[in-house]
Amino acid sequence: MRFFSIAMALLLSCLILPAQAHKPSDSYLKLVVIDKGDGRIDGQWDIALRDLDYALGLDANDDGKLTWDEIRSRHQEIASYALQRLTLGTEAGSCTVTAGEQLIDQHTDGAYSVLRFKALCQEPVATLQMGYRLFADLDAQHKGLVQIKQGGNTSTAIFSPEQAQQSIALRNRSALDGFIAYVGHGIWHIWIGFDHILFLLSLLLPAVLVAATGRPSESFKSSLFDVLKVVTAFTLAHSITLTLASLSLLSLPSRAIESLIAASVVLAALNNIVPLFRGRRPVAAFVFGLIHGFGFASVLADLGLPRGAFALSLFGFNLGVEIGQLAIVAVFLPLAYLLRRTWLYRQLLTKGSALIMLLAAIWLIERAFDTKLLPF
Repeated sequence: MRFFSIAMALLLSCLILPAQAHKPSDSYLKLVVIDKGDGRIDGQWDIALRDLDYALGLDANDDGKLTWDEIRSRHQEIASYALQRLTLGTEAGSCTVTAGEQLIDQHTDGAYSVLRFKALCQEPVATLQMGYRLFADLDAQHKGLVQIKQGGNTSTAIFSPEQAQQSIALRNRSALDGFIAYVGHGIWHIWIGFDHILFLLSLLLPAVLVAATGRPSESFKSSLFDVLKVVTAFTLAHSITLTLASLSLLSLPSRAIESLIAASVVLAALNNIVPLFRGRRPVAAFVFGLIHGFGFASVLADLGLPRGAFALSLFGFNLGVEIGQLAIVAVFLPLAYLLRRTWLYRQLLTKGSALIMLLAAIWLIERAFDTKLLPF
């Protein structure tokens, strides 16, 4: 019961923290291709003010608060900084991008600068070639969630420092095309979701050891069965909350979600040093998997689900998450089993878990107190 007491205490503490909590850095870019055959695009880019402040130092008097005057006086610099890190083009060449008005909007995790702009391409846009480098030198976890509309069609993409160049075909997409695209989004999201990966790996590290004695397991089959129990519990849990949140049947404040995801990594890593779950790692995977599901849902909500193929796209994204997760397990388990008797694995289990716990604790402080301690 100690595990459940800790989990509930963390949940309650997160819910009474200040209203804005630092979450992994995302920006939201919406492009509307004007369907008149002249290569025009209208754009709107929502970028968190906290991230712009970290990059540009918008807080002129260093009082920890951003005022409208401080932001307005830097509009030109904000537009220049952002648009220098975005390229749009077609096969005929680059599109010319011109900044427009800037506004402020409130998202669930704080205030965002809203940069509107126009782009003029040299030919009608059939395939949009995009380059995205916003905060690439400052935050390895940053993601750009892009939605492109042309007529009645919507295309989506996720950009990150590792996937900064993409070519997006704008055409009538079948339900199958959308399904495949959302499978890809799910795979990519889990692979760049460092907190999700570290949580899963922390729970899997003891899988090649005998729970009762801590000695190396003599059977790969028993280790595999242990892994399957953990992964199945995690999958079932996050599938439940991902579906409920996507259907708008259940929601939690983003500050609680992101803080609890970081807390789950802390507890999963701590369990490898000081036993908290005592043979109940699948239960822990399920409990915290419910929270991780809300995290997946927030990304899916920002990408948008097509109304005509909602269920299929939701299933595709969830399937992609599972494929990405199983790919990680497929690499991890054989290596862990081969190394389970070595000094290196013992160090990984203890000192490696301590490092994971430290990193996740920093994430927890950042997200809970709306601050930035790490440059990534």
